[in-house]
Amino acid sequence: MPYSFAVTARSQAAPEAVFAALTHAATWPSWSPIDSADVEGGDPAARQQVGDTRVFRTGRNVSRERVVELVPDRRFVYDNLGGPFRSYRGTVELAPTAGGGTDITWSAAFEPRMPLSGGFWRWYLTRFVQGMADGLAAYAARAAK
Repeated sequence: MPYSFAVTARSQAAPEAVFAALTHAATWPSWSPIDSADVEGGDPAARQQVGDTRVFRTGRNVSRERVVELVPDRRFVYDNLGGPFRSYRGTVELAPTAGGGTDITWSAAFEPRMPLSGGFWRWYLTRFVQGMADGLAAYAARAAK
């Protein structure tokens, strides 16, 4: 059974600044709980492209995510490869605000491997990703100054 969630945050930064943070894996440890970020066969400081696989480490946990869609300054879509999910697709939508900032909507649809664990994962991921969205919003605003 598929599950989903969505969280929102607002950044004082313009969409291009938020998008730049999303598409440079090396920035993620600066604004999220992730300890380190690498790109398989690439440079985490370079702008990621569709098809790139990013490797994030948080404590002993390692996750791999493939970038599947990029719409400059508007959308960032990735698939989590493995872990506790049969499938997991995350989407970050960016919308300019009237005041020059950015509304961030970070959502995901997923199917857990373990039956009956979907409710737990939705609860956990909603909290975790809200922290990611808030961190991204604040980081982009600081970086844009």
